[in-house]
Amino acid sequence: MDDRRLSNQTGHRIRLTDGLAPFRSPTSSLHSVAPDRTLCRLQERPYSESMMPSRPTDSTHPWGDEDSPYVQLGGDGAVESLANAFYDVIEETSPTLRAMLPRNTTNTRKKFHMYLSGWLGGPPLYEMKWGHPRLRMRHMPFRIGEDEAAEWMRCMREAISRCGVEDPLSSFLDSKFAPLADHMINQ
Repeated sequence: MDDRRLSNQTGHRIRLTDGLAPFRSPTSSLHSVAPDRTLCRLQERPYSESMMPSRPTDSTHPWGDEDSPYVQLGGDGAVESLANAFYDVIEETSPTLRAMLPRNTTNTRKKFHMYLSGWLGGPPLYEMKWGHPRLRMRHMPFRIGEDEAAEWMRCMREAISRCGVEDPLSSFLDSKFAPLADHMINQ
């Protein structure tokens, strides 16, 4: 990872990073997490670690007894079910968000499943295939305001409920998805 720092035109200090930095937790294999204090290049908004689930550092986990939210949720199959439930909710109940999606959501669902896998502490499938997700950049073509972010959260909460995710994991996911949704606001 290139860790040199430069000043941009506005005088902000930025860290040159490309992708995710490896992190080894004491209880698991190599994971990927965003480097400390990186800046999102598009808007130069600080990347908040609160947007990603925390890696275990001791025996107390806010999501439950397992080593990661990914395992607590039930692994790959459960993550795929959550991704599909999310897009089902959008297609059934959210014309605003549905208008932002392609007609056929098969690839969108697969990519979201792959992204969630790594984001939840499982295999970083998305990063392995396509590199850093660059979420803000990918969402820039769409007008996303507070209403759209709130609608996204409503759909995610409904998907979590449909999948039968219970506390403390459901509360933990809600607390991590909310800043992620807010980070996509571009209007």
